[in-house]
Amino acid sequence: MKAIILAAGMGTRLGSVLPKPLTEISNGKSIFDFQVEKISKIIGEDNIVIVVGYKKEIIMEKYPNLLYAYNSAFTQTNTAKSLLTAVRKLDDDVVWLNGDVYFDEEVLKLLISQKNSACLVNKSKCAEEEIKYTVDEDGNIKELSKTVKNALGEAVGINLIKKEDVANFKEALEEVLDKDYFEKALENLTLAGKLKLLPIDLGNAYCKEIDFPEDLAEVREHLKK
Repeated sequence: MKAIILAAGMGTRLGSVLPKPLTEISNGKSIFDFQVEKISKIIGEDNIVIVVGYKKEIIMEKYPNLLYAYNSAFTQTNTAKSLLTAVRKLDDDVVWLNGDVYFDEEVLKLLISQKNSACLVNKSKCAEEEIKYTVDEDGNIKELSKTVKNALGEAVGINLIKKEDVANFKEALEEVLDKDYFEKALENLTLAGKLKLLPIDLGNAYCKEIDFPEDLAEVREHLKK
């Protein structure tokens, strides 16, 4: 299994000049520090691939032992094409996440224990600006985007594609537009009946994508508790 962290974007909404994953959240540790620490423990440091772009040298110098993929078009593309740069040559089970997600360790364990491709979701939240989802008659994800109506919850930005689905996923990432999120590729596959994607509820585990200063404050408060 490989774990991909998407860290190519500029993340300007937090107002920092550093890449957003390097934002400090507790006791000198950044979002990235927590992610790498937990992934290394569960999946292994040698299996982590970081997709870099904006100020890539800062990240690469801080974590010299990790593997990297470079999205040279990071100013013109979104997460779909960033993910494609890393997954293009892989044929393993792949877990990937955005570089601005703080998560409890049990969140990752829950995901990688699944026998099928899966998307971690939060059924108790459904914010307007988040990626939302619906399911088909079998309980698999059907729609997956920010514009979903009558959503059942929201995706939290951590996902699993099993080895047998990787080829179709690569093709779908190739076909979406440069500015599309990776969820567009997943949705195209689910709507076409080419991918069974299970929504896996977080339950009581904690997971938070840090987009705005108030998100950062919430994560810091969670860590204090």
